[in-house]
Amino acid sequence: MSTHSRRAKPRIIVTTDPELDDLNSMLRLVLYSNEIDIAALVYSASQFHYSGDTANGVAPYRWPDPGDRMHIDIAVDAYEKAYDNLVRHDARYPLPADLRKLVAVGNVKNVGDMSEPTPGSDLVRDVLLGDAPGQVFAQAWGGTNTIARALLSIEEEFRGTERWDEIYALITSRTVITAFAEQDNTFAEYIRPRWPDLEFRDVATMAWGYFASSVVSEEDAVYLSPAWMRENVTTVGPIGAEYRVWGDGKQMADGFDEGDYFGLANPTKEDLEAQGYTVWCPIQPAGSWISEGDTSTFALHIDNGLRNWEHPSFGGWGGRQERDPDDPHRWRSVGDTGLGLAGPITDRGEVGQWFGAYQRDLAARLRWSVTPDYAGANHAPRVDPGGPVDRAVSAGERVELAFTVTDPDGDEVRIRAYVDENASTARARVELSESGALVTIDDDARTGSVTHVIIEATDSGEPMLTGYARFVLTVA
Repeated sequence: MSTHSRRAKPRIIVTTDPELDDLNSMLRLVLYSNEIDIAALVYSASQFHYSGDTANGVAPYRWPDPGDRMHIDIAVDAYEKAYDNLVRHDARYPLPADLRKLVAVGNVKNVGDMSEPTPGSDLVRDVLLGDAPGQVFAQAWGGTNTIARALLSIEEEFRGTERWDEIYALITSRTVITAFAEQDNTFAEYIRPRWPDLEFRDVATMAWGYFASSVVSEEDAVYLSPAWMRENVTTVGPIGAEYRVWGDGKQMADGFDEGDYFGLANPTKEDLEAQGYTVWCPIQPAGSWISEGDTSTFALHIDNGLRNWEHPSFGGWGGRQERDPDDPHRWRSVGDTGLGLAGPITDRGEVGQWFGAYQRDLAARLRWSVTPDYAGANHAPRVDPGGPVDRAVSAGERVELAFTVTDPDGDEVRIRAYVDENASTARARVELSESGALVTIDDDARTGSVTHVIIEATDSGEPMLTGYARFVLTVA
């Protein structure tokens, strides 16, 4: 059983609407709950989903009927069934009962609803004000409205008091909002005007969304295919059984929805349009991957050695962000067009380069969920740096980076060392050496420029799994 942890687990809040890709992301999240300190799991609204408000004449939109199990509960129920096996592979998996205590209903009545406190917004408020150390990543898988309501409750309690400056500094220094685009107006209309120093990372990525088939490499397209999904996901235990794929006969909510044709098996575009559907997403074969759009919001926290969460510019399984030129506290996803509803579909490899590794890692964890014997499944190798991972260097310098690689299953491991050119501003050459990796910084590297060196270790197990180390070399 693995108990090793490289660092303290990042603390997250999840607010989420009942989109089918939120279910798929939630199922993946519980499989990584050993890596992440989950502090809240909260239902919220978005422009695509809200429960309705009869008192104000608002009808429900794409919202499950009262009494139906919703996606957070579906994922936690499945996790509970798999827990006894999962915990044999890592003792850090939380008790299912502890996850259930974190589930609450936030502001769900309408798009941008933040009219009153809710159990969910109060839970978010309490986490943001709590005494746990370190940052809190407040994730908006739908709209930011429940997070906004929590911030408004904090403002109503403290603004105008002698503690306001202290509380404002606490919230803005520790809170990072990570969101799959802005799915309502509450960030623009409330959060940014009233909390101008709060960090916002738009982590929307094409590779994890409905248009994944348009951007992943030909080599990695297999991880979207019906055969791979059937063998590695949908037939693997209680968590896999809940995972949504094309043509599975399911809907997001009862009744006709012109945009929800994913449950239909192998329709043609002409047939769908004749039935009144708007074919906004390319049709895929039955059994194929649909989407996990919100996975990028927590993928950056996974302890794989890429250090994705430490700084938006680092990059990794959760993508990479660059600073917005119009807002010094806002970061936007690099290499993707976000929701993909307009404009060209592009991906410069910022996310797509990691797709296969992350899918294989998901497949391994699903196997954990059905394998009570630790030795009966594969586990990722680890790359442990032999010194500081952040170093000052000089132009033209040759730098030796020491590291060790361990594989918990004793598998053979293939090691690769390379410069992450997407994150780097200084050119360098890297080659493996007897004790680690030898990096030569270019002679013309400017002061302040950086070179990111990735050590990648992939084992020979089934499925093959990968661990990393990221060294950041800054020219002094």
